[in-house]
Amino acid sequence: MKMKELKFYLVTDSDILRGRDFYNSIEEALKGGVTMLQLREKNASGKEFLEKAIKLRELTKKYNVKFIINDRVDIAMLCDADGVHVGQSDIPANKVRELMGEDKIVGVSARTVEEAIRAKENGADYLGVGAMFTTTTKLDAKSVSIEKLKEIKKAVDLPIVAIGGLSLNNIDKLKVCNVDGYAVVSAILGAPNIKLECEKWSEKI
Repeated sequence: MKMKELKFYLVTDSDILRGRDFYNSIEEALKGGVTMLQLREKNASGKEFLEKAIKLRELTKKYNVKFIINDRVDIAMLCDADGVHVGQSDIPANKVRELMGEDKIVGVSARTVEEAIRAKENGADYLGVGAMFTTTTKLDAKSVSIEKLKEIKKAVDLPIVAIGGLSLNNIDKLKVCNVDGYAVVSAILGAPNIKLECEKWSEKI
């Protein structure tokens, strides 16, 4: 995984699209400059999740964008995704690695220095840190302060992607932390023109 691939990281949530076509919307985002895509569909059945994973795997290959699956190692293996992102209550990173193999990307969500250190020890390739700002897409997301983000960055030598309520108006606050990437959900998928919105983000970050 190259560091620049983490730069502009889109996480899917079809609810935010409010009925717009899922695949068209994601393709617009890929055209607009997204560098990594994570499939996260909280309300999808396993069958629907796999179907989406297989189709998005094709799309991401077309645009040469890395494709990550949230939580579901089995689905990541079935669609040959580039990697998996796990939370603190999911399978530990070292077990994901055992299943996926050395050449795949393993991302781990962390909110504390301890969680970040453990993720590194377990072989994570990058950390997702947040929620940085108030977010509506993950109602149980506890917030992480800018100070805490700086502490994690100092304690662990791993690329860090900030997530949670990011918008074009607040990401300047994160630039002082030198994060490696910005993970976005609503700010992109809720925009009237997804491709144009992505282009604005690509320019700004």
